[in-house]
Amino acid sequence: MLSQTPGDGSQVRYNRDRIIVAIGLGIITVVAWLYLINLSDDMGDTMEMSAAMPDIMPWHRADWISMFIMWSIMMIGMMLPTASPMVLMFSTVNHQKKERDQPYAATGIFVLGYVLVWIVFSVGATAANWLLHTNSLLSGMMGESTSNILAGILLIATGIFQWTPIKKACLNNCRTPMGFLMTNWKDGRSGALRMGLEHGVFCLGCCWLIMALLFVLGVMNLLWIAALTVFVLIEKITPKGDWISRIAGIGFVIWGTFLLI
Repeated sequence: MLSQTPGDGSQVRYNRDRIIVAIGLGIITVVAWLYLINLSDDMGDTMEMSAAMPDIMPWHRADWISMFIMWSIMMIGMMLPTASPMVLMFSTVNHQKKERDQPYAATGIFVLGYVLVWIVFSVGATAANWLLHTNSLLSGMMGESTSNILAGILLIATGIFQWTPIKKACLNNCRTPMGFLMTNWKDGRSGALRMGLEHGVFCLGCCWLIMALLFVLGVMNLLWIAALTVFVLIEKITPKGDWISRIAGIGFVIWGTFLLI
């Protein structure tokens, strides 16, 4: 019969905690994507009606609520997977503190702080969605831009932003989970929530214009939603992610200039 040393037991608990966190992130992501897929199927007829009559279908309270929910769940489905390295690193540090009888907090509180930032972003995205739709600048409530000028400006702005110091600083914080936690660690539940909020703000600063490209590519275009999710993940985790980000920026500027011309 095998016996475990205290170190072995600690390693087993560490692995178990990471597996639980990874499964939790996976479940949330899968549920969010299932919602988007189902919504994409259900909203087909509504999008066609909205495209045909963009200025005679004003938004009602139910439209505002459903659109806000859609944007919130979409941001969770897109951004939570890209934050998984940071969440898993937080779980690791948490485990070490727990083993040393130091203050720690549930990883879910950190995730909650991160998600709250993107929920706030969804409020602004919903308002922008309404503004563009009511001015007939979208092909439907959840369609793509009908204006090459708008699309070109957004693409060029996103491309230029990829080269700015703000983008670089925010991306660096997203690309170095241990560095972020070492410099921003705060004990307790409130500390975990604040760290989640801070990481969410860095992530928002890095990706908000990329998310705005959904107004160009299609708010409910699942292929583009998936493509942008993969792109953000590549920016964050690959060794040359910062340069991939800048090269993509050049591509965005070229694409936007072509639309304007």
